[in-house]
Amino acid sequence: MLLYYFFVLDSMSTVVERYKKLKEEQYQLLNPASEVKFWQMEAARLRQQLQHLHECHRQLMGQELSGLSVKELQNLEKQLEMSLKGIRVKKDQILIDEIRDLNRKGALMHQENRELYKKVDLTGHENTELQYKVYGARDVTRANSCHMSYNTSDVHDLHSPINLQLSQPQPE
Repeated sequence: MLLYYFFVLDSMSTVVERYKKLKEEQYQLLNPASEVKFWQMEAARLRQQLQHLHECHRQLMGQELSGLSVKELQNLEKQLEMSLKGIRVKKDQILIDEIRDLNRKGALMHQENRELYKKVDLTGHENTELQYKVYGARDVTRANSCHMSYNTSDVHDLHSPINLQLSQPQPE
């Protein structure tokens, strides 16, 4: 397909250059009849090139291959293999970029998870200190009955869940 567009662009630039060259060769202005004839010839040639491009496109799509020789089929196969190789390279690059992006996001999530573990641990320590201040050292059983249990024993283990539970005060 890329070859098709390249060929079309190349054909258009060739036509423009031939026209400019014709203008330069003929220093005097072309008469209208000569200019019409020039454009008619260009239109016919462009139609022929377009027909050739359609034929090449159909062959690349696997249609109308019966009239091709073995050499032409080998060239077509080689062209398709080169195109397929380009597609695979592009696909691989896209996948590599996605993997790199996911790894970056994973690292950010890991860092955020570590920070949250630290916050939970700090909150737990603050909670323990507040309980100590509220209940004092003399009423340890009452302080223990209203504690919040938290599990931050393994901060580096990402698969270990945090279990937060609020216990009800025990009746005295």
